[in-house]
Amino acid sequence: MTSASPPPGRLLVPLYVHPTVDPAAWRALRGRARQLYAVVLNAADGPGRHRDPAFHAVARDLRAAGVRLLGYVDTAYGRRSPRAVLADVHRHRRWYGVDGVFYDQVAADRALLPRYRRLVRAARLLGAPTAVLNPGTHPDPGYADVADVLVTFEGDWASYRRARVPPWTSGHAPRRFCHLVYGVPDSQRKKVAHTSYDRGAALHCAVPGEGSNPWRYPPSGGDNGMGDDG
Repeated sequence: MTSASPPPGRLLVPLYVHPTVDPAAWRALRGRARQLYAVVLNAADGPGRHRDPAFHAVARDLRAAGVRLLGYVDTAYGRRSPRAVLADVHRHRRWYGVDGVFYDQVAADRALLPRYRRLVRAARLLGAPTAVLNPGTHPDPGYADVADVLVTFEGDWASYRRARVPPWTSGHAPRRFCHLVYGVPDSQRKKVAHTSYDRGAALHCAVPGEGSNPWRYPPSGGDNGMGDDG
């Protein structure tokens, strides 16, 4: 694969900001519905303890625009109990009507692979058929047989430029992998799209944010290798 062929520009967007704090960010996502693979809903490091009316409203609007929604669920690298994990999946389904699950802080070692296989199977039985696993690094290759999408990089732009891809990933379609990159200068947004595709990942997200929550910003226009320069 070379950057001479334009990447498909599909975005998997974790937008971790409350809709009442930055409503424009959520409106911007609806306007880019055709470029989106999915949007991750994260009301309170998960679905929260009660249904949030603002998140319910943006979920409704995004669904109406044809956007796939994933409920954020923290797995604490396999330390969180399956019962607690699946309770979050159930609340996401009941309150926000998500189409799938975004399992975060996923373990990368082979020993915990059976646990994640069960969690993915259970989420699908609960009505969340799309499963994204985010170890944030390249896990044991067996995880690629469990998830619909693996997030094999989550980190800053400087680290991303130095990142390497193990040979086993070439045996899977690019649509099975995603790279999430923060701290990206405006001038480099398109480069992230091309670099991710060259490294075998058809899904990505590049945001300018840094610090404890870089995902409070949506990706800017043009970072998908298509359209304007953003």
